[in-house]
Amino acid sequence: MSDDLQALLDELAPLLVDGSPHAQALGLSLVSISPGEVVLKAPYREDLIGDPETGTLHGGVITALLDHAAGTAAFAGLGAKEAPATLDLRIDYSRPAEPGKDVIATAQCLKSHGLIAFVRAIAHDGDPDDPVAIAQAAFMISKPSVEARKRVQSDANRGTSS
Repeated sequence: MSDDLQALLDELAPLLVDGSPHAQALGLSLVSISPGEVVLKAPYREDLIGDPETGTLHGGVITALLDHAAGTAAFAGLGAKEAPATLDLRIDYSRPAEPGKDVIATAQCLKSHGLIAFVRAIAHDGDPDDPVAIAQAAFMISKPSVEARKRVQSDANRGTSS
């Protein structure tokens, strides 16, 4: 692991979830990040329940959690310089999350090369060996993501926002 990359990830960590209004609205939080792995948490909250009769979290919360964790792992795996876009995301749900429990997603960047990263992630509610869902994803750096970063940097340097 590169100490420089870990230092950059540590510096960017507060923005990796809080910089996304969708992740903020869901209450996602970053538990840990390293060049090879990201752990995020989705809280159990009443407003995120998908089935009032059972009290289980909505599947969309699990999807968003896995996508955000996998994207963050891809970002870290690609050197934390450009924001990647989701190319492909497959999620296999194995069971509903237990009512009352937070859900944890652990995502690992399996391979990154050039502009592409391949990631695997699991979501669980306490036992990683009994996952709620498993995801496989591919991400890429695109020309629009590079241009967006440049626009944000330019705005930050001028003290404005887009």
